[in-house]
Amino acid sequence: MDERVLANRYQIEERLGSGGMALVFRAQDMLLERKVSIKLLRGDYSDDPSFRDRFLGEAKAVGNLTHPNIVTVYDFGYDADRLFIVMEYVPGDDLKAELQQRGPLSIDEGVQLMIQACAGVGYAHRAGLIHCDIKPHNMLVTPDSRLKVTDFGIARALASIHPDERNEYVWGSPQYFSPEQAAGQAPSPASDVYSLGVVMYETLTGKLPYADSHPDDLSRSHRESMPISPRRINPDIPPALEQIILKVLSKEPSGRYRTADQLGRVLITFSKGAGLTEPVVPPSVAETIPPQDPTVKPAAGAAAAAVVRMPDKNKAPGQPSPSLIDELFNVDWGTILLGLLALIAIGGLVPFWIWIYFLFNPPGP
Repeated sequence: MDERVLANRYQIEERLGSGGMALVFRAQDMLLERKVSIKLLRGDYSDDPSFRDRFLGEAKAVGNLTHPNIVTVYDFGYDADRLFIVMEYVPGDDLKAELQQRGPLSIDEGVQLMIQACAGVGYAHRAGLIHCDIKPHNMLVTPDSRLKVTDFGIARALASIHPDERNEYVWGSPQYFSPEQAAGQAPSPASDVYSLGVVMYETLTGKLPYADSHPDDLSRSHRESMPISPRRINPDIPPALEQIILKVLSKEPSGRYRTADQLGRVLITFSKGAGLTEPVVPPSVAETIPPQDPTVKPAAGAAAAAVVRMPDKNKAPGQPSPSLIDELFNVDWGTILLGLLALIAIGGLVPFWIWIYFLFNPPGP
């Protein structure tokens, strides 16, 4: 395989890794004289129309994404009955390998990497794409700590998703997928946010929130169990950061940040408030992240990045306390508005009834 040349242009040099559907190689683009990565569909899948369509769908989806934190797709081809995708070559290793070699990362380094991951995934969300398979294996980290998200093989277009859909087969990685994915329900950008929360938990503690050995048990844990407090595993995690992690691990999508952009903005705010290293997200990228989530405000020094109330004795163990603003925005403003309109309407009738009274009961001379 190392001696093969694909499409008379790409000289295969070294195998970099493998996945369920494809093998990944480093190659030389002999035309443009640059290193590239080649994702080659496995031979046993190449004759299956459904896998070929999915492989082509990945190339089309990622080919429309141009972002410094997403691996760029250059080309798509077919050679010797094998489909392949030509991508940007990213030196370094994936985040999972980094964690296996080094253990949990420092708060500073871990937060900076997660900000970059949020920038890339958030850009995909704005482009109408849900990744559906966020995990550290799909995050490449360069020697200078730049992170790029890859492998959109099971990504879903937002426009193609029906809110009430139910899937017999669950796509994604059991250690990282969201509760709604585990239940076969429709994914949303908040599903990717949950998976980013699992990656952040693992990055800062060195452990997964759920470590069941069987996929069915993992699925049940994501849907029903609360994770161990990350600060119990790593006491260096600030309380404010723990609250952010537990928020994105909420069972209900409505309890999380809605998109990766929002999570990224919260982490940037926390990073600045805690005095961490300036985020490596380029300014042009940071500017595209929507304004900070209303549940979080800037903090002084290493103070909490979120507005926190005293613990609620009635909340489930491990569930983050709701913020004051969370509760404020959970008020049924529609009902209150209708009530105000009713009061205004009733108040407006008072002069009318007074006029009617004096019409039939004129005052004496």
